[in-house]
Amino acid sequence: MPNHLPEPLVRVSDEDRDRTVSRLQQAFAEGFLTSAELEDRIERALTARSRADLTPAVADLPDDHQVVRLTSTGGHLRRTGDWQVPRLLRAESEYGNVLLDLSGAHIEHPVIDIDLRLAYGSATIVLPPGATVNTDEALTTWGSVSCKLPGRLGRGRLHVRVTGEVAYGHLRIRHPRRWLRIRRR
Repeated sequence: MPNHLPEPLVRVSDEDRDRTVSRLQQAFAEGFLTSAELEDRIERALTARSRADLTPAVADLPDDHQVVRLTSTGGHLRRTGDWQVPRLLRAESEYGNVLLDLSGAHIEHPVIDIDLRLAYGSATIVLPPGATVNTDEALTTWGSVSCKLPGRLGRGRLHVRVTGEVAYGHLRIRHPRRWLRIRRR
C-alpha cells in the first residue's frame, strides 16, 4: 500500500528551494519586494523542509503567467475595446505613447497592477465608472501625473495600482468621456 502524504507535508528538494529563491529575486528586481522582505523570504525558502514551509514565501507574488508585457521601441501601444486585462500588465516603450482603455475590457481581478516603463512618451489610462486608482508609486522625471479619481480601495469595485516611471511624458488617468458627460448633468 503506497504511503501518500498530504500536500502540505511533502518534503521539498534543493531544486525546489533554488527555484523559489530565483522567483523571489525576480520579484525583487521587478519592484514587488523590498530588500528587507527579500532577505527574510530567502531565509525562509532556504530553511523550508516542506511545501507548507515554502509556499508562504511566494504566495502573494504574481505568477509569471499572470504578467502580460506590452513592448514597443518606437510605436504606440494601444489596448481598447473588449480585451482581457491580466492581473499584472507591464507596458514598456522607448519612444511612444500608451493608451490603456479598461472601460470596455473584461476584468476578472478585483485589483490589478499596471507597471509603466516609458522613456519618451505619455500614458493615458481610462478606467471603468466607479473604479479607484492608486498612483503613489508612479514616478515622472520631466512630466506630470494627472488623476482626479478616488484613490482608496472601494469594496466590490475595481482597484488599479499604477507603478513605474514615465520619464519624459505625462500620465493621465480618467473615466470614459461619455460617462463624465452623463455624470455632470
